[in-house]
Amino acid sequence: MDGSNIPFADIERNMQELDTINRLLGGHQITIRGVEKILESVIDKPEVFHIVELGSGGGDNLRVLKKWAQKHSVNAYFTGIDINAECVAFAKSQPQNKGIQFICSDYKTVVFHQPPHIIFSSLFCHHFSHDELVQMMQWKFKNATSGFFINDLQRHPLAYHSIKLLTTIFSKSYLVKNDAPLSVLRGFSKEEWQDIFKEAGITNFTISWQWAFRWLLTCVH
Repeated sequence: MDGSNIPFADIERNMQELDTINRLLGGHQITIRGVEKILESVIDKPEVFHIVELGSGGGDNLRVLKKWAQKHSVNAYFTGIDINAECVAFAKSQPQNKGIQFICSDYKTVVFHQPPHIIFSSLFCHHFSHDELVQMMQWKFKNATSGFFINDLQRHPLAYHSIKLLTTIFSKSYLVKNDAPLSVLRGFSKEEWQDIFKEAGITNFTISWQWAFRWLLTCVH
């Protein structure tokens, strides 16, 4: 997915399968858990929450959060930011994403008319270098008024071989077959995340292991 000139049909298949993987392996539930942890910790809750996702892809995370917010009477609106124009086009084309704003941009250049209360990313950080992640954490800390969280992969041999086997058997997307195992190899250890936050100058964060081979990191202001 980091390559250029990928046909739209292939990106569409990739987005659809990623949504399926997130549903079946609990990725969406971890994202919901991240929002819940921040909401539980915020003392002065705004009447309306603005929740922003970096690397929003096909919009499946935001779609799940929108349904969750409606179910739990949480007044919120949602914005997805992605640098890939094809991903943004796919997200905008989905009827179930109605009411969610999608912006095609590098996250660092986005100017918010209403500062987001919560910023999050899911399966996004492993696309960046250590130094880039330090800068990203600082940007999230500066721009999120209530807090931010990260849902991303743990680098682990069992996770690598499991996802490689599952995608070989079930996936019809060459992007998923290639990217899923590679993403695990690019994942993080707990110690690596601790170093990233330390270099970013952020101390008020928590990190917890989640099924299946995920980290949930939360920072509340």
